[in-house]
Amino acid sequence: MRQRITYLQEPQDSVDPSTLKVTKNSISATNVKAAREEKITFGLKELPQELVKVLEDSHELHVRWVNEAPYEAITPLVSRLSSGLHVFYTPQRNSNTSTLLCPMLKKAFSDNLDCKSPEKSFTTLPIERFSHSAALQYYSPLPNLYKLVLYVLENLCDPGSDSYRVECEARALSLKAASYVDLNYDTISHALTLIASFPPATQSISLANSFPGSSRLEVGILSIEKPLEPEELSLGGFLTVIGEDSKTSPTLFSFPARHHPTSQSFTSAFKIPTGLHPTLQLNITDAKPPMDDRSCSLHAHLMLPKQVFADKYQLFDPLFMSSKGLKSVHYITSPVDLEAPAYTTDLWGSSVLIEIAPLNSSSPSSSMAEIPLHLRYLRPNSGSNGQEKLEIPYPVLFWACTADEGSKFPINPFDRANIGYDGLFGPRTIFWHLNPEAHEGYEGKERLVSGLSVPVLDLDRSSYVEAGTAWVVGLGFLWVLWCLWDVWKGSGFSARKDGVAKEKKVQ
Repeated sequence: MRQRITYLQEPQDSVDPSTLKVTKNSISATNVKAAREEKITFGLKELPQELVKVLEDSHELHVRWVNEAPYEAITPLVSRLSSGLHVFYTPQRNSNTSTLLCPMLKKAFSDNLDCKSPEKSFTTLPIERFSHSAALQYYSPLPNLYKLVLYVLENLCDPGSDSYRVECEARALSLKAASYVDLNYDTISHALTLIASFPPATQSISLANSFPGSSRLEVGILSIEKPLEPEELSLGGFLTVIGEDSKTSPTLFSFPARHHPTSQSFTSAFKIPTGLHPTLQLNITDAKPPMDDRSCSLHAHLMLPKQVFADKYQLFDPLFMSSKGLKSVHYITSPVDLEAPAYTTDLWGSSVLIEIAPLNSSSPSSSMAEIPLHLRYLRPNSGSNGQEKLEIPYPVLFWACTADEGSKFPINPFDRANIGYDGLFGPRTIFWHLNPEAHEGYEGKERLVSGLSVPVLDLDRSSYVEAGTAWVVGLGFLWVLWCLWDVWKGSGFSARKDGVAKEKKVQ
């Protein structure tokens, strides 16, 4: 097991090195205002056997959970995804993961996940275009990580000394407050990494290497520095290896980064009334490209649960797109059944990558775009009063800019790949992220979701509809019979008898 804990600060909050207390086995400080990233790398021998079986049958597996509560993103932890649970997965050839992966996800995250198997519930990603993307994708709304915390407490915090158990339980419980949590595995490393990011807060630092068998615990306290190049991020501060260093080591380093922050923001909400064809409206403030000397385009990446979908045929009409402030669709999950009700659809849903049209010169400081969507029929239920609430996670909005011809993006200590939309762009793309402004949701809490009411059949009030339908069908059937009788009577057997009798009289 290897650990790395990094505290990231704004320049004005930089810690005074004289306030850091470093011993051979610990480091401590008080009143440190910083964001925090924790990274723990597990060997397969340190994990539960049921999880090891899933990992060994996976070529690569990346799980991302993002909090639906808004959080402040600090450099270099600025990449964003829509809130909820994301799974990016490439199976091994001839693997039996189809019987193991979904049960493992339900056990570790939520029993309510609508996941049957990768073949039925996952959608495919276009790996033929860019090979650095995973093959399959799954998404589900997930408001919290309570089930994961319980799984860690029961399976990873049991063995070891009392100090290990206390430290492990504290780390596990802290996941409830994380901005996002990533789990990564691939066949090259044969190790599972857990990365948890926490928003800026004033906190005390008191760290010791309590985990048994740990060979290394790195602690960094770093502040943001001004980079020399637009593609770079710079950090400076102090590094310490607990158990090896008796004092902090000053450091200053820069690295090329794909993800960068902007001061721009946006809101997302459905236009009222919504009906069965809702329109998602994006209001973007100060929508000016972040780089003047590069080609930049503004994109929105949407994660749409199975209850709602985008019609690709409608979105490929250039005149219609222009009227909505959109330019083009770069990617949409295929296939998407445009007619099936939600309760007969096995796939989790669909994802869409849309480029937003350039700014209107008459309003250079802001922009608005409207994305037309469509609702599926939901399963009839009782006590719904004819309406059911549906929530769609905020999309991710970002500028995609081209890097210099000679720019390279090697893996940096805080790089975050396999986040869905990065695999839809070339390797020399820089992402500049806009900040989402949340709506006030239930219980007065701000949440990064857009809600709407969906018409649904209320079984408690449908009896008169059923009776009325039966009467109408019955009356219609009798009317058809009457019409058939009338036709038969006028031109059938009796009419032929009359004709024969008349013919005999004439003869």
